[in-house]
Amino acid sequence: MSDYSELPVLPMSIRFDHAAGTLSPAGPTLTRRMSDLEGLFLDQDAWLSALADGDPIVYSVVSSRVPEIDRELPQSITTIQPGVTGGEFWMTKGHQHPNHQGEIYLGISGSGGLLMFDGTSTNWVDMTPGTIGYIPPGWAHRSVNVGKEPYSFLAVYPGGAGHDYGWVLEHGLGQRVCTENDGVVFRDYFTGARP
Repeated sequence: MSDYSELPVLPMSIRFDHAAGTLSPAGPTLTRRMSDLEGLFLDQDAWLSALADGDPIVYSVVSSRVPEIDRELPQSITTIQPGVTGGEFWMTKGHQHPNHQGEIYLGISGSGGLLMFDGTSTNWVDMTPGTIGYIPPGWAHRSVNVGKEPYSFLAVYPGGAGHDYGWVLEHGLGQRVCTENDGVVFRDYFTGARP
């Protein structure tokens, strides 16, 4: 826990730098490249091509020093770069919380969305600066950059909720967020067909 606060966590202030998309004091930073998104894009040939074309950074997550443990309330800022692979907008891996709990996202900059799936229904929330997206307990979720600039958002979540990335690989998210004629369209997760 060297990048996190020592336990017990004492009252503190956390500085949010809107322009830089950082939190201070800083906790750990996670960087996800195209190679980290294996199996998530429907068009595997397009994914391999993007991988061969320099394995670009797709998104990064800057965390506060509040640890991801039960009863704590960590925060992080995720920034997704603009891009499209095989017609799909660049996105986070997406996950389900094994310990089903709610979460909120606050749009900071750029334009994106929050794709949620409860195993049966898919829901999309447009995210722009100042929008709060609420993720109810039990909904798997992923963020997507649908714009031409980096898309950033602040996440606040229960530290003991956990992250299950394999759930999305197995069950999908109901739909994929794609581009068509410079717009946003949704396609079936497993076939790529329009609903």
